[in-house]
Amino acid sequence: MKKILSLVIASNIFCFAVTAQTLSKSDMVKFDFAILAQKKKKVQAKNAALMPAYNELIKNCNQLLLLKPASVMDKADTPPSGSKHDYMSIAPYWWPDTTKPGGVPYMRMDGHVTPETKNYADKTNLPNLFENVNLLALGYYFSNDEKYAKKATELLQVWFLDTATRMNPNMNFGQAVKGRSVGRAEALIDSRGLIYLLDGVKLISKSASWTPEKNGGLQKWVADFLTWMRTNKLGIEELNAGNNHGIWYDAQELSYSLYLNDKPAAEKVIARSLNRLKAQMNADGVFPLEMERETSFHYSVFILNAFQIIAQLSDEMQVDYWNKDLGGKSLKNAYDNILPFVKKEKPWVGKQIKPFTFGNAFPLLLLSYEKYGCRDCMEFIIKSEPDARKLVIQLL
Repeated sequence: MKKILSLVIASNIFCFAVTAQTLSKSDMVKFDFAILAQKKKKVQAKNAALMPAYNELIKNCNQLLLLKPASVMDKADTPPSGSKHDYMSIAPYWWPDTTKPGGVPYMRMDGHVTPETKNYADKTNLPNLFENVNLLALGYYFSNDEKYAKKATELLQVWFLDTATRMNPNMNFGQAVKGRSVGRAEALIDSRGLIYLLDGVKLISKSASWTPEKNGGLQKWVADFLTWMRTNKLGIEELNAGNNHGIWYDAQELSYSLYLNDKPAAEKVIARSLNRLKAQMNADGVFPLEMERETSFHYSVFILNAFQIIAQLSDEMQVDYWNKDLGGKSLKNAYDNILPFVKKEKPWVGKQIKPFTFGNAFPLLLLSYEKYGCRDCMEFIIKSEPDARKLVIQLL
């Protein structure tokens, strides 16, 4: 069940290509490759219950075959470095100050996303890349049709490998605030979808298209990006963040360390993240810093999505993060606190200045179903999803 939401999201990428999606980019979850293998056998046997979902998957993959590969070179503006190869975005909660000439320096309005973010193509193209590669990789995995791996490889090569179009492995100019900063530590959260993209890379790893040379090139890119995270002042600042940004840093570092087979580094990240869980969560399973936000429901779920990724990756290290006792606190405490609100059994008690998208919490529901025996969690997802998505859920 771990991967259900990934495919749910992926199956709708083409339809929502450049517009706001029902589910945010953080809603993907790590693939469970063992369950994927079980379902693949059923699809190969033409299992009647799964074929409609498989056909939906292939239909969307076929649409993506027509997609023009995106790159960091597509943006209109050039970062302060003078190179379009550097990623660039603007901070979402900062707006022009109408009392100042030219509106600068910008002022912060938490929870209110400035429409100016749409002017920065990297901010849209990067998460779409993460999801499109995953969808195509799933299409390849279930069908054994090389054309889907070939397209995924094309998207990966243009963004990460080709000299003319590759992104430099840094986030120096992400989430800029006009009049204040050309780049902020918070931008590192923009790259979190790379965690899921690497699952897609694993699925196409045996294809003819994804050659050892290409895989080595991506490993080099990820290693360089990880070095940037660990040594650049922006990365170090994000590492030291006391809210959801810190744990999303950990989720990324853990994922990339495991991808590069650095087990000692992975062990250190897991230990650090457990300390964060103990420090950031109170005895009731609440995260006080997230509750201070204008959209506290969103951020209370968002931080748990990151901890959940850490827990899933910890399984690969034979660490039972799900049930770890931290002096009376545990990850389960947080789930127990949030689930009644997620399942609409209780009204949210904090500030939430805009409607909460319940799809954002589907990863928590899926893993609650699997790890904590929440039987009605899956029922809630199915009842909440449109019919087309119910088909895809059955595939996993």
